Amino acid sequence: MRDTSQNEEERAEPQAEAAAQHPAPAQHLSEFTPVHVPSPKLDRVPWLAVIVFVAVSFGLAWLAASPLWIMGPTSPSFPIALPVFGSVMMFTPTIAMLVVVFLFRTPPKGDRLRFLGIWPLRPAKRTVWLIVIGLFAPIAIAVLAIAIAVLFGWVKLDLVEFSGLRAMLAATLPESAMASMPPFGLLIAVQLLMLPLGAVVNSGTAFGEEFGWRGWLVPVLRPLGTWPALVISGAIWGLWHSPLILLGYNFGLTDWRGVALMTIACVFWGVLLGWLRLRSGSVWPAVIAHGSLNACASLVLLFAAAEPAPQAALATPLGAAGWIAIAIVVAVLVAFGQFSPKRQPDLATPRSMQLARQAAAGVKAATQVGDGAPTPGVDEGAGRP
Repeated sequence: MRDTSQNEEERAEPQAEAAAQHPAPAQHLSEFTPVHVPSPKLDRVPWLAVIVFVAVSFGLAWLAASPLWIMGPTSPSFPIALPVFGSVMMFTPTIAMLVVVFLFRTPPKGDRLRFLGIWPLRPAKRTVWLIVIGLFAPIAIAVLAIAIAVLFGWVKLDLVEFSGLRAMLAATLPESAMASMPPFGLLIAVQLLMLPLGAVVNSGTAFGEEFGWRGWLVPVLRPLGTWPALVISGAIWGLWHSPLILLGYNFGLTDWRGVALMTIACVFWGVLLGWLRLRSGSVWPAVIAHGSLNACASLVLLFAAAEPAPQAALATPLGAAGWIAIAIVVAVLVAFGQFSPKRQPDLATPRSMQLARQAAAGVKAATQVGDGAPTPGVDEGAGRP
């Protein structure tokens, strides 16, 4: 018995020395849990949340537009009230988004800004370049739409007298103001130079829509696939405009034809804005692009002749010419694989989780040096960037 005890004491001495050299890691690593970064993507569509989102956004849109319906398009106050209540209506998708986020916890707490594409803006280079594309692409598409409309005979241009713009201003301004008007060529040049600034200014209200449509709706529909998510969200976006479209807004039609035209337009533009959202992992390029679209939607009116008057359903970025222009751009993007899921990055890992991963890697390295093998409970891939 004495020999056995002596042998056990001799075997325990090296173990005690090793424990003295590495006392801390072995004691606490058993409580360490692996670091996993939650993905902003969903595995399935939360249909109940989608239904509530659509119902709330549509209901609030009709509520916001109700004063316009009460006064009617023939009211003298209607032209002044339209942009006011229209701007209020633009924030209803964001309100609906907040309702479903907090009611259904979609996305869960702690991952909401990343899921919505609001923050963080990393990598910054990718986000900034796509914001620049969002700023200028709608303007380029509007110019291309004008060329297409001219090609198909849908609009006649007057680049000398600018008779269409002259007639439009004469109908709204007194004669004294028209007499003191600067040369129309200079006036149009200033308008064109102001388009980027107008896009930024319009983004101040466009985010009210985009936080809902591209910020929340597109990501929650993404489990259906890229194209179904873009088409369905675009169709919902178009139908949401019904309270204004049925009053003659955009197309001058007060029946289902105007709603159908707007829905088709929003599907086309929704594909482009949705691509900016998914390709960047951020909502901000889509916000800027929406603001740019609103700024250049009437660009054709600067160059069109007074007679025949251009038809919005054909010659504008929201009309058939705009659909064709976007189809050309989308075809180019598809040809270069820009709609592939591999080109749809998640947002950057939050800084706190990056630090946690680095800490996990350091603890793992210390464990391997001290014990010669990984400690159970430490994720083998936790230290990978």
